Amino acid sequence: MATYTPDERSKGVRLAKRTEYDADLIHGIINATPILHVSFNAPSKEDDGAAPQFPTILPMLGAIGTYGSEQDPHIYLHGSSVARLSRLTGNSELPLCICATILDGYVLALAPFHNSCNYRSAICFGHAHLATDPAEIDFALHLITNNSIPARWENSRQPPTNAELTSTGVLKVRIETASAKTRAGGPSDERADLRDPEVVGKTWVGVVPAYMVLGEPVAGEENRVKQVPEYLSDWVADVNSLNEQKAIDAVDG
Repeated sequence: MATYTPDERSKGVRLAKRTEYDADLIHGIINATPILHVSFNAPSKEDDGAAPQFPTILPMLGAIGTYGSEQDPHIYLHGSSVARLSRLTGNSELPLCICATILDGYVLALAPFHNSCNYRSAICFGHAHLATDPAEIDFALHLITNNSIPARWENSRQPPTNAELTSTGVLKVRIETASAKTRAGGPSDERADLRDPEVVGKTWVGVVPAYMVLGEPVAGEENRVKQVPEYLSDWVADVNSLNEQKAIDAVDG
C-alpha cells in the first residue's frame, strides 16, 4: 500500500489518530470532490511598500492521474491561461497547497461543545508548473472532464478548437507530501452528561447524514436531444446512491 511520507506540513498534530497517509485514500478524496481549493503565496511586488501580503486561495476543477510512462501520479488543475496562477507558473514551479473536503454528516451531542461533523478531507502539498506538451494537455483535459462526469468527453464535440486550447491553462502539480483526515461515528459525550437523566431525557443525540444529491438533468434552451442520454442518467443515479451510502456508513464509523 503506497503512502506519503509525512513532514512538518502534512503530519497530523491535533487528533493525530484521525490522520492517514494512504495514497489511495488521499487520491480518492481528491477525485471525489467536485471543487478543489488551491492556495498559494503570490510573490510580492517591489512597489508594494508596507502593504501586507495575504495568501491567495482559488476554487478550481482538478483530478489526479498518471500520464504516459510516468510512475508517479500528479494533480492536474484546469484554469485560464491568463489567470494569475497560470502566469506565476509560466517559467518556474510554484509551491501550493490543495485541499478537498467531503461532508458526510452533522454529529449532534448532548452539549454543543461536543457537536461535530463526519467528514473526509485531504491536503496535498506540492509544486506546480504550466503543462505545455499538447498530448499531455489533451490527457489532462480528458481526465478532468471525465472525473467530473464519466464519459462526458467522449459524448461532447471533439476535438477542442485552437481558441479553446489557447485560452485554457493546465497546471501539473508534483505532490511532495499529503495526508487525509477523516471522522466517522456518532457523538462522544461527557460521562457526567450521560449519567444525568435530565440532560439525557431532553436532548436528542445522533447523526444527520449529509451528502450531495444530483437533481434530474434540465435541458438547455439550445438542446435538440429529446431524451437524457443513458450515460448521464446512470451517472446521476450512481452518484446519488454512492453518496448516500457513504454518509450512512459513516454513522456507524
